[in-house]
Amino acid sequence: MHEKDSDSIDQQIIHGDCLETMPQMEPESVDVCFADPPYNLQLENELYRPNRTKVDAVDEDWDQFDSMLAYDRFTEAWMREVRRVLKPNGTLWVIGSYHNIFRVGRVLMDVGFWILNDIIWIKSNPMPNFRGVRFTNATETLIWAVRDQERKDYTFNYEQMKSYNDGKQMRSDWYIREPVCAGPERLRDENGDKVHSTQKPEALLRMVVEASTNPGDLVLDPFAGVGTTVAVCRKLNRRCIGIELEEQYVEAARKRLSDIQPSLWLDEGTVPAAE
Repeated sequence: MHEKDSDSIDQQIIHGDCLETMPQMEPESVDVCFADPPYNLQLENELYRPNRTKVDAVDEDWDQFDSMLAYDRFTEAWMREVRRVLKPNGTLWVIGSYHNIFRVGRVLMDVGFWILNDIIWIKSNPMPNFRGVRFTNATETLIWAVRDQERKDYTFNYEQMKSYNDGKQMRSDWYIREPVCAGPERLRDENGDKVHSTQKPEALLRMVVEASTNPGDLVLDPFAGVGTTVAVCRKLNRRCIGIELEEQYVEAARKRLSDIQPSLWLDEGTVPAAE
C-alpha cells in the first residue's frame, strides 16, 4: 500500500510511482488532471552565471532518461492511465518547456486526447541566457485537452476567466506578475536551498483550476512535487489526489498542506496577478 496523507479525505498526497498508483484508481473517476512531468532537459554540463556562481539547475535523477524513445514510452504510459481515470468529459492540462512539450503534444494526440488550447505562460523573471548565445527562455507551454473529441460538455468557466482580464475574453497568453516561485512561496530546506527545482507558482495553478473545475470536483496531479496543485485545490474547495515518487517532496507537500485552511480563497473576491 502507498502512503497517504490522512489529514484530509478531500486532498491527499500519495507517496508512490504514478504508473503503479493510477492503475489502482477507479476508471472515469477524475474531473481534471494537471500534469507537470519530467522535462527531460538532458543537461550535460554544469551551468554558471557570469560571476561564476553555480546555477541550481534541474539535474535530479527523476529528470533523466536513457533516450528520447524511453521518454516517449514513459509519456505514453502515464497518459494512457490518465485517460483511463478521466471522466468522458474530463480534461488534461500538461505543462512543459521547449525541451519536451512538442513530444508530449504528439503523444497526447496519439493516445486520443483532443487539444482545446495551448496556453503560453509568460514569466516575469525568467532565467537569463548567461552566455548570450540564444534568446532568453521566457515562457512555458500548457496544453489543455479534452479526453474525447466529441464531448462538448467539458467545464470551462468562461466568465471567471474574463474576470482575470478586465471583463474581456481571456487570451491564451498568460502573464503572471509574480516571480517564478520566489519569496515566501518558495519552499526551502533547513539550509535555505530550494526543496524542488521546478516548483510552480500558485497563481498559475489557480487559473488552471478555476478555468476548468467547479467546487467539489476531483483533480489529479500524477507528478505532485511539493504539492502546489493540492494546495491550490484546498484553498478553492476542490478535491485533489497528488502522487509523488520522491520522499522529500512528499514530506514538504504534506507539511505545506497541513498549514493551509480549506477554502482560503473562496470569499476574498480577488484574482491572481495576471494580465
